[in-house]
This record gives sequence, C-alpha cells and structure tokens, in this order.
Amino acid sequence: MARVLMYATRFCPFCVMARRLLKAKGVAFEEIAVDGCTELRAKMREMSGRHTVPQIWIGERHVGGYEEMADLERRGELDELLKQGAGT
Repeated sequence: MARVLMYATRFCPFCVMARRLLKAKGVAFEEIAVDGCTELRAKMREMSGRHTVPQIWIGERHVGGYEEMADLERRGELDELLKQGAGT
C-alpha cells in the first residue's frame, strides 16, 4: 500500500470527507494538522502550489484535494493508485 500524506485542518468539511473516504477504504494515512500553524501551511503551499486544505499525496504523486481524490474513486482509479503507490 502506498504512503498517504494529507495536510488538513480539524474541522474543514472537505478534510472530514477525505478522512472518511480513506478510513472507509481501510487506508492508513499520515495527517499533518495545519490549524493555526503558518509554518506548516507555508510548507504545504510550497509542496503543492495550493493554499486550500486538504492537500493529499499518494506515494510521490500529489493528488490534490478531496474533490480530486473523490473523482479518482468515482473513476475506479483510486484503489489501483493506492496499491501501486502512484507508480513510484
């Protein structure tokens, strides 16, 4: 299973939905909470080029946010990506 990393905040609705989807799939993930931490948010922006949460990586691939991950799920591509680690 690929390493999954998610930058998130505690109460963001999209973060909650991303957690729910990953947990429903039985995926262990590392979560970096950026609530009130400008340094961690800056690192997230530097890595992703985005300022919104969540920001999700599967393996070395930056997937984007919840909507992009949910789209992968709808297209039937998320399981394979998780299994292969984004080809890394």
